[in-house]
Order: sequence, then structure tokens, then C-alpha cells
Amino acid sequence: MLASLVGCQKHEEFANDPYGNFDALWKEIDEHYCFFKYKDLNWAEIGAKYRAQVLPVMSPTELFDVCAAMLRELKDGHTNLISSWDVSRYWIWEQYPQNYDERLINEFYLNFNYRNSSGIKYQILSNNFGYMHYSSFSSTIGEGNLDNVLAYLASCDGLIIDVRDNGGGFLTNVETLVARFITDDIYAGSISHKTGPGHDDFSEPYDYYFHPADAGRIKFLKPVVVLTNRASYSATNNFVSIMKYVPNVRIVGDTTGGGSGLPFTSEIPCGWTVRFSACSILDASGKETEFGVEPSEGCKVDMTAEDRLVGKDTILEKAFSVLTDMISEGL
Repeated sequence: MLASLVGCQKHEEFANDPYGNFDALWKEIDEHYCFFKYKDLNWAEIGAKYRAQVLPVMSPTELFDVCAAMLRELKDGHTNLISSWDVSRYWIWEQYPQNYDERLINEFYLNFNYRNSSGIKYQILSNNFGYMHYSSFSSTIGEGNLDNVLAYLASCDGLIIDVRDNGGGFLTNVETLVARFITDDIYAGSISHKTGPGHDDFSEPYDYYFHPADAGRIKFLKPVVVLTNRASYSATNNFVSIMKYVPNVRIVGDTTGGGSGLPFTSEIPCGWTVRFSACSILDASGKETEFGVEPSEGCKVDMTAEDRLVGKDTILEKAFSVLTDMISEGL
């Protein structure tokens, strides 16, 4: 849709010089970025601020740095300027506690003994809770592999899905995974796309749904806890926003890193590629999740230094407690 929209508009020609490249970048964002209103950004003011730093003659590196600084004003991890020597970025999770230590999990909870399939590390813990860590939604989940994983964990009293430090990937993998924890169609949210160059030119939101896995596929319908931190981003943010509304699921840990916009790529005259959020996804309650999804009520927790020193993951320990309560409540 975005490609056809861009294709049918008449493009202004920009010179391949510092001013032309800056103006082309500013205009591309101005006409197609989707979060100006939500983030209360004055893009004209931001553009003027950084255009004043552009000189008629400046090196490509100097121009890149000015453009990258302007893009960081969007506070959007899906927005990058890509040249042959660098990629600009805004990584919000660098400002927060990491809340995840892979070595600690491997040593003190998995005893360096775990299975791995489709990018999912999994094992049955000593308390008979299942544990899965999915490190990237870029790792394709095979349906047969997922059957094997869930068959192995079927005897568990509850399941922990750890998506801490999962930076995202493909939404198709989100759909594949969610489908194993539902028995009926679930309302996943709504999508609005740009219909014109104005900041308010959007389509009416249209709903989208996820469907349960096909008959014969193995599902896990006992209590589930999803572990999150600020590095749970993009497609992971979408996964958490959907799982939060599944009745037998709780979200434990820190607010996710956000990143709800569907990215779009374009190019400016010098050949640099710009990638940015151009399509907004709302969650099932109609809320934006660009700045993250909060844990379930009473489930926000950070890892403590004291626990880490004695080989405990504070967030995982909280998940054990939450699962135990869910089981006692008959969920």
C-alpha cells in the first residue's frame, strides 16, 4: 500500500548536494512518518533547527551526522539513516536496566542443559514449569518444530515465555506463536496507513485478527507468563501487546521497548537509505504501543543486584510466583 501511494505522487526533485539531500530527507519524513501527532512533534521546527547546521560545502560524514541527529528527535527505534559506513539509530533500551542475564539463566536455572529448536531455547525446570527463551522473531518458527517444543513441555504445570532482549523480526512469526495459545480467533488490534502527505492523513483503522493453530497442532492452554524488558522491541512488542489480552497469560518484568510502527524505506539523492515508521498499529484496547507495553497489574519488577550475586533472576522468580497464583485460582 505504501509503495503504491508513493508511486502515484509527483516527486519534487532535489539536488545531490548537502541542502538537497537534507531537504529530501526532511520532506520524506514529513509526508510519510506516522507518529507526529502521537509524539507531539513540531517537525518544521526540528527541520529548521538542523538545516541551520547544513553548509554549502561539508563532508558526507558531517552531513550524515546532522541528518542522524535530526532523525533521533523522532525517538523511534524503527528510524535509521543507512550509508555505506554507518547506520543511525535510536536505542531507547540503552537508557534502562537490562533486566536479563543469559549466563545466569543457563547456569542456575537450566544447568547448561537445554534444547534448541527454531531459535527457541527450552527446558522443563525443577519446579515443573516450562521455560522457553525466544531470542529473535527473525528466527523462523517451523510448525513441526513448535509441535515438538510444546509436546515436550505439555506435562508442565505452567509455561514461561522469555522474550527479554528479543529485538523483533517478522510479524508472521508472532502470528505463528500466538496461535498455539488460543482456541478461538482473537482480536489483535487495528492498523491505520497514510493516505496523503499531511500529518493527519490516515485511513480509518481496520481490524486484524489472529486465528488458532490448525487442528492437529499442539497448543498450550495452561497458565502462561511472558517475561519482558526494555529490549523487547518491534515484533516482540507486538507479540506482548497481543498476549496481554489472552485470558490465561500474564506479562512480567519491565515495560517493553516499544516500536509499533510498520517500517517503510526510501532513498535520498546521494544514495543513502532512510527507514522509518509509516504505519501505526494499535493494540486490542485501541492504544498506541509505540512507547511500549506495560506488564500486567502487579507484575512490574526489575532484577536486583542482590539476587544476581546469588544466581537468582528476580523477574523469573516473580514469574514462578505469578504462575503459582494463577494455578491456585484455576486459570
